[in-house]
Amino acid sequence: MTDSRERRLELKGLHSWYGESHVLHGTTLHVNRGEVVTILGRNGAGKTTTMRTIMGIVRKRKGEARLDGHDLIATPPHKVAGLGLGYVPEERGIFSSLNVAENLTLPPVVKSGGMGLDDIYELFPNLEGRDKTVGTRLSGGEQQMLAMARILRTGADFILLDEPTEGLAPVIVDEIAKALVKLKALGLTIILVEQNLKFATASADRHYVMDQGQVVDEFTNERLVSDMARINAHLGV
Repeated sequence: MTDSRERRLELKGLHSWYGESHVLHGTTLHVNRGEVVTILGRNGAGKTTTMRTIMGIVRKRKGEARLDGHDLIATPPHKVAGLGLGYVPEERGIFSSLNVAENLTLPPVVKSGGMGLDDIYELFPNLEGRDKTVGTRLSGGEQQMLAMARILRTGADFILLDEPTEGLAPVIVDEIAKALVKLKALGLTIILVEQNLKFATASADRHYVMDQGQVVDEFTNERLVSDMARINAHLGV
């Protein structure tokens, strides 16, 4: 499969370990500029570990991982954000002692082009007027919006989103889907780990399937319907 767009992220033969536990077994994938790419797979397939390895949170790793030509394996974790890479983990990481405004403004701006507060409130209207609300007193969906907004303010233009719709009401899932479409239109590049295929396909261009720490399949959004039997076989549906 070829694509004329510029490749931003390239993983080749990526391995990583938690202690002695070998989790990624030669993961290979790429993401082009402005794409939304999903990583699908059963629990334990290595999806979250792939994101954590890209960010440098998992330090025991080998293989090739490059972002815009920069060697991520050789880049200290505290410098990865300065390359424009932002990570929104499944647990969201909202600071329980801070209000919404403090959660939004605590992370430093690491790259020019980040969203201002007015832009953030336009993208996530649920957060507007909630500045003084303690972050963890927001609903689960609003906390997800806050976690995403916090990263967008830093100037990150390549976002890793881990299970953003897990446990959320359908109306909130729809709001986050709309936000992703807008972010894609703004030119952001996104990797999305997601179990909700309907949500993922609303903005995604391509999908990778992982199993046992490896990418075992790839398909485009256009092939989703025709390939559904194969996808379900991979996912055990």
